[in-house]
Amino acid sequence: MPRLITALCLTLSAATLTAQSAAESAIDKAVAAYAGIRTARASFEQNITNALTGSAIPSRGEFQQSRPDKFAFRFSDPKGDVIISDGKFVWLYLPSSTPGQVIRAPLTADIEGSIDLIGAFFTNPRARYTITDAGAATIDGRATRAVNLAPRPGTSPGFVRARVWVDLEDGLLRQFEAQEASGLTRRVRIVSFVPNADVATSSFTFKPPKGVKVVDGSALR
Repeated sequence: MPRLITALCLTLSAATLTAQSAAESAIDKAVAAYAGIRTARASFEQNITNALTGSAIPSRGEFQQSRPDKFAFRFSDPKGDVIISDGKFVWLYLPSSTPGQVIRAPLTADIEGSIDLIGAFFTNPRARYTITDAGAATIDGRATRAVNLAPRPGTSPGFVRARVWVDLEDGLLRQFEAQEASGLTRRVRIVSFVPNADVATSSFTFKPPKGVKVVDGSALR
């Protein structure tokens, strides 16, 4: 019996190590994939849930990025909502929920990390997160590895825990889920992704519509 227990323990340990190796390998593959990307264009579907109220808010739209610090989210649902970083300021214009105003906040690491989660996930992940395996999964017909990311003490990536689904073939992110300190959980499925796409400089420029009040968002830092 002791030999059987020892054998079972060794088998479980080996399985755990194999799973952990698969998770770390997936993260390394994603880091390598995104290291070679300077611009991107994508479409996404998002669902934000509030555990306290039980509410869920679905949305969808398009994303463009010019690394390191310019990005633009333009929502088709709710139509007209935009979040844009011009490299100096982040503009949050959300007429679906706060009509008549736009928030302009200085671009800081905290704000950038809370909005550009893909960048936050794959920037020095081994140093910033405790990485654990969440198993194999198929997303839109693509084989992926699900990996949990728990921020290490002293880091502030904009979320308290996250799970990413990394494509096993090309290392691209196919889906992610992140829980914020507020209790909100954001799940995003990346419908399409074009790395190193042609993106116009004007994509990262925001001009407040006539009559819209610009609110100083410095307190968001």
